[in-house]
Amino acid sequence: MLKKISLVAVMAVSAFAMHSAEININNKDLEVGAKIDMGQFNNTTEPNTVFLNARYLHGSDSHSDFTSSQMHDYGEVGFLMKREIGDSDLSVGLGVKVNHTKKFTTIPLGLEGTYKLPANLPVTLFLNGEFYYAPEVLSMEDAKDFLAYRISLDVEVIENGFITAGFRKLDTNYDNNSLGNNNYNQSVYAGFKFSF
Repeated sequence: MLKKISLVAVMAVSAFAMHSAEININNKDLEVGAKIDMGQFNNTTEPNTVFLNARYLHGSDSHSDFTSSQMHDYGEVGFLMKREIGDSDLSVGLGVKVNHTKKFTTIPLGLEGTYKLPANLPVTLFLNGEFYYAPEVLSMEDAKDFLAYRISLDVEVIENGFITAGFRKLDTNYDNNSLGNNNYNQSVYAGFKFSF
């Protein structure tokens, strides 16, 4: 009987946990990302608080300081712990990532935030922001340092289905004089985000 009660409790908790998948595009770039909610796999972890994430960006030289021959795809994996602040609609998180593009690997540390806007509309709006930085001590290969930030607005048009629009900037600064301090991608984007 105790096993059945525990199973029902785990299923009930998992029902509130959310994984997410996202695709963002503009006229030149393609970005896909996913977050896995660890609360769905471990009943000792509170749902919607601990995430593993991954992101892939096929960027264009049109939105970069690099030439087309210097452009290579960008990828990252990360860990994020996020909590709601009191009873507010604001959630703040601390994260760490490992990112890579050709001859460039860093381990940036960062902050993320989500705010549910108190708009009296038939759709729910979320304002998201993130900031990540890796100094030289967290940079490998030819990397000197790394800086990335983004801001986005999510509109929940159907339950757990969002239209998202935002701006991102990724600076990959190299020790290598031929590559130097270059903006890897600076662009606006739009796309879809799904939670499940």
